[in-house]
Amino acid sequence: MLRRLLSKQDFNPGILGLFINPFYFARRNLYKYISKVAPKVHGKILDVGCGTKPYRELFDVSVYHGLEYSNSASGIKNKSQDFLYDGHRFPFDDASYDSIISNEVLEHVFNADEFLSEINRCLKNEGQLLLTVPFVWDEHEQPSDFGRYTSFGLKYLLQKHGFEVLEFYKTAGDISIIFQLINDYIYKVAIGKNRLLNRVFVNALCSIFNIIGGVLTFVLPKNNDLYLDNIVLAKKVCSC
Repeated sequence: MLRRLLSKQDFNPGILGLFINPFYFARRNLYKYISKVAPKVHGKILDVGCGTKPYRELFDVSVYHGLEYSNSASGIKNKSQDFLYDGHRFPFDDASYDSIISNEVLEHVFNADEFLSEINRCLKNEGQLLLTVPFVWDEHEQPSDFGRYTSFGLKYLLQKHGFEVLEFYKTAGDISIIFQLINDYIYKVAIGKNRLLNRVFVNALCSIFNIIGGVLTFVLPKNNDLYLDNIVLAKKVCSC
């Protein structure tokens, strides 16, 4: 039970997450907006770059498949994929899915045009795409980190590949982004030290910035030009 509680704080952090999750603001906002859009995503779902399927519980569907890219067994360790693909073509027929979701994956795809073309191909006409991708974030999962997308660039890329943007959200467009980046810095510089001491140090220090950032969010004005993540709900334009 304790393990489940702690695991929940990774992607859906609550009050406890303030004290144990260095990525509190990023993860809290992602969960908030994915929860908001999830009821509008229906039918047979494919989760591209599914990882551990951390948002599966938000989708009330009977078919939810996970797809991962891997060229070696180590690349799929600790993940929950149902299918693998070679980095180019998804292993599905045309129009196989009603909806496709892809969370925090596009920045790791060097061939974005090919990737979005495959998503379009595998979606039914009028099928929905839920896409999240960072705008301001550090390099991560090196060396497979290839891009950052502004809201304008992302909209252009989606329209180019046959999608109509239905809803668009920006996360942490306020002072909390500064405190999230501070915590990210602390987390990164502490890596490599004693594991237990590292966890205690990081959690203790980051919790202070989580609390300060949370309070100041309600006091200081927003700045929607500086934000963490893009959250997009789009649909495939009918080709009939």
